[in-house]
Amino acid sequence: MTSGKNNIPKHIAIIMDGNGRWAASRSLPRTEGHRGGARRVKEIVKAAGELGVKVITFFAFSSENWSRPRKEIDMLMRYLKDFLGREIKEMEKNNIRFLGIGRDAPLPPALQAKIREAEQRTAGNTGLTVVLALNYGSRQEIVDAVRKFAGDVLSGKARISDLDEKSFSQYLYTRQLPDPDLLIRTSGQLRLSNFLLWQLSYAELYFPDKFWPEFKAGDLKAAIEEYGSRERRFGGIKYDA
Repeated sequence: MTSGKNNIPKHIAIIMDGNGRWAASRSLPRTEGHRGGARRVKEIVKAAGELGVKVITFFAFSSENWSRPRKEIDMLMRYLKDFLGREIKEMEKNNIRFLGIGRDAPLPPALQAKIREAEQRTAGNTGLTVVLALNYGSRQEIVDAVRKFAGDVLSGKARISDLDEKSFSQYLYTRQLPDPDLLIRTSGQLRLSNFLLWQLSYAELYFPDKFWPEFKAGDLKAAIEEYGSRERRFGGIKYDA
């Protein structure tokens, strides 16, 4: 089945799982898995733009990942900074807008600065929006949103009676974005892992067995075709005519 234009998800969220296992299966260090994963991001961004996707969000580093070995974390932080530095010009050239979501601290200041630079330099772009979730956890995001709302109530900027799902969403990190239509998690793992729990309430879920460094443009197209074949009801019921 080929997805029609109306069946293209506006927002795809991706949990890039399996970098380490991909490397281990080839007797390579885990760092090579992360490098292979970064190369795959470029291919998937290009394919998403060509297929008509409007927003694509990559789960790059969770708030729980700080428990990993220090050497691996330091390497990954440097690689993310260098990757953004290399890609800013490409994003400007290709009309891509970049956003980072997650808490700043304790990300290295140099990486925080590169994220802000990428956001500022691409803010006026109108094509595909690429979102990188770094030091991100959905529970912490919801807690941060509650704190912001409570602060607005205490300062008189909001009333408790004003709060509903729509207004609460404006306190989340993703307030500028539509909710994801499709979640892809590679490597066959069937978990959300504290990723966009509020925003994924009605998303379609897709769990390919391939490790992230193996996930190519054709696999993204297959995921979109599967999405297009599903009937989304958003809690309702479809009655036969």
